[in-house]
Amino acid sequence: MIIDCHGHYTTAPEALGRYREQQLAELKKDPKPSSSKGSLIISDDEIRVSLENAQLKLQRQRGTDLTIFSPRASAMGHHLGDAATSRFWTEHCNELIHRVVALYPDNFVGVCQLPQSPGVPPAQDCVRELERCVNEFGFIGCNLNPDPSGGYWTDPPLSDRYWYPLYEKMCELDVPAMIHVSAACNPCFHTTGSHYLGADTTAFMQMLTSNLFRDFPSLRFIIPHGGGAVPYHWGRFRGIAQDLGKPPLTELLLQNVYFDTCVYHQPGIDLLLQVIPAENILFASEMVGAVRGIDPETGHYYDDTKRYIDGNDALTAEQRRWIFESNTRRVFPRLRC
Repeated sequence: MIIDCHGHYTTAPEALGRYREQQLAELKKDPKPSSSKGSLIISDDEIRVSLENAQLKLQRQRGTDLTIFSPRASAMGHHLGDAATSRFWTEHCNELIHRVVALYPDNFVGVCQLPQSPGVPPAQDCVRELERCVNEFGFIGCNLNPDPSGGYWTDPPLSDRYWYPLYEKMCELDVPAMIHVSAACNPCFHTTGSHYLGADTTAFMQMLTSNLFRDFPSLRFIIPHGGGAVPYHWGRFRGIAQDLGKPPLTELLLQNVYFDTCVYHQPGIDLLLQVIPAENILFASEMVGAVRGIDPETGHYYDDTKRYIDGNDALTAEQRRWIFESNTRRVFPRLRC
């Protein structure tokens, strides 16, 4: 089986976007916290149409079997509104993913968005929503935004005790988190080109300089987009850890931190596979996502990442099995299909 650990519902029916627009318009008129979740009406047929000519078609064409599926990352918008805004929006988004999985249980399995909001500790709403999605919907993980402010980094680092109640619940439920920011509202950052990749690198550095995994030895994180700048600057990070008196990175982090393959050219994937142990790499494409076009140099879609894994001559057959399936099952033990 080939499992894609990183997919977002970027093709959701238009009614979801209209709900969000109305929610934010009402907030602009009256900034007081909303007490009403409101309704979202989307038919099963609308869900089917949104997927059949997009993710499902691409699964068939590219030879992948199952996608770990979550709400659209750039639309999480944790910096918009307040905690109630985020909670209601998140609940609707996660419920829609649950419906997708119910319609296509052989193609998708759910991962939840969390109702984060700048300055609001995750101890209550995030823990509650994670429990709901895992226990009621059968989701197998969550997406964790290390910067709910949208590019201003106003919350404590991931190593801070501020996050510990969420980590405790993740360990109790035995689910990992993918580190994933949302859209940038800071004009210095392009959302998918710099904010995503910079956040991936920042999160890794926060883990490196902390003792987080001493406190939570079973906590697991996936750093997407190939780890941002991490593989390219692996020597720098090894050196910093050494200068800080830390153990080698393989001991300090690689029992808990994993990287996906959302890297959109062969040399980039080759570097990732050369630097990071194959045991710590999970296959992913993020399709349909940040880069949707065809690479004129190859004639293939940039995000057809299976081609890059297949095209690496250094991997053994066993290592390919790890990347395509076994590692993902180990990181997501609730995945039982």
